[in-house]
Amino acid sequence: MTSPRKSPVWHPFTQHALHSEMTRIVRGEGAYLYTADDRRIIDAIASWWVVTHGHCHPHIVRAIQEQAEQLNQIIFAGHTHDPAEQVAAQLLKLAPRGLDYVFFSDSGSTSVEVALKMALGYWHNIGVPRTQIIVMEHSYHGDTVGTMSVGARGVFNKAYEPLLFDVASIPFPAAGREQATLDALEAACKNETAAAFIVEPLILGAGGMLMYPPSVLKEMKRICEASGVLFIADEVMTGWGRTGTLFACEQADVSPDIACYSKGLTGGSLPLAVTLCRAEIYDAHYSNDRSRTFFHSSSYTANPVACAAARANLELWQHGASDRVASVAAMQERLIAPFRADPRFENVRRTGTVTAVDLKASDAGYLAGIGPKLQAFFQRRDLLLRPLGNTIYVMPPYCATEADLEEIYAAIGDAADELA
Repeated sequence: MTSPRKSPVWHPFTQHALHSEMTRIVRGEGAYLYTADDRRIIDAIASWWVVTHGHCHPHIVRAIQEQAEQLNQIIFAGHTHDPAEQVAAQLLKLAPRGLDYVFFSDSGSTSVEVALKMALGYWHNIGVPRTQIIVMEHSYHGDTVGTMSVGARGVFNKAYEPLLFDVASIPFPAAGREQATLDALEAACKNETAAAFIVEPLILGAGGMLMYPPSVLKEMKRICEASGVLFIADEVMTGWGRTGTLFACEQADVSPDIACYSKGLTGGSLPLAVTLCRAEIYDAHYSNDRSRTFFHSSSYTANPVACAAARANLELWQHGASDRVASVAAMQERLIAPFRADPRFENVRRTGTVTAVDLKASDAGYLAGIGPKLQAFFQRRDLLLRPLGNTIYVMPPYCATEADLEEIYAAIGDAADELA
């Protein structure tokens, strides 16, 4: 099939043969996006989970403008700058105890790639042949080769299978089957080649907004610790208040060996990511032998403008942002509650500010035929909702009002009336 060329832009996760017209957005403010014809759209998924305090937050915008006039880019190998140093220092104060070093990168996928390389580099440099990564069923960690390898195998990465490395997989801890997951993890950790276990704490995002309790997360960390397996927390999505606390690991009192943060790190304004690790991982690379260097970088590592945005974002977290998280979580619980008794929906769930429902349909999963129909319906209602197949989830910026949320949930109910 040959495409009728309308634009040279190839959009992510978009089948252009079925979705040829893109919605042109010209500005954003708070919880809203505005189109070229001045339609106001409620951003109900925080623009792919990145926007926390709202679009174009004045404090973050000012920080970007001021930094751009002073220093906009510098090679980070052999150099440093105040925004990066300040962001790193503040992150270590906020992150779970025991994390000592901060490595900058530029996206969630790259922060996970860095984590995997840190883990394997650690074992290599201390002379222990541990190379196997343990993962969880239905997980998603990104779209680079390493992150696809540790994510669920399926439609997302089938074409790239020859590039992917083998992993050990454990089942998702569905309600009532948590022990099977823990037993599987314990068995995998006993393999003498087990290097690290990587997990999305409390919520598996792209895998379907699957949720599990802090008690399971805590036990998974204990099992890894008992076997000396490194514990990697991928908080790219779950960080920055999404689960109700600043980081999901807090709820389980878990201190990961390596943690990945991105998305809301700059409040959703600019791409930036960090990978935090324990001192012993850094120390395994610290040597007079240059061959033990941690060989990873990107040209824009710790970009000063992005770091200035992150610094401004961290300042907002010190001045009331947590109160907004609690408020949005409470509103979400009130509005999702009626769906638990609605026979058109199942698996109604909430963790922190994230809610999800599965619309009963003839097919399920990411490629369910109902998915594009739901997305089109919400677009007609001027809502940015992007269902994962028959799973409809809501993850708004924390500035969303009660009226905004009521409009979102009313539309979800109406969508079931029209499409189910």
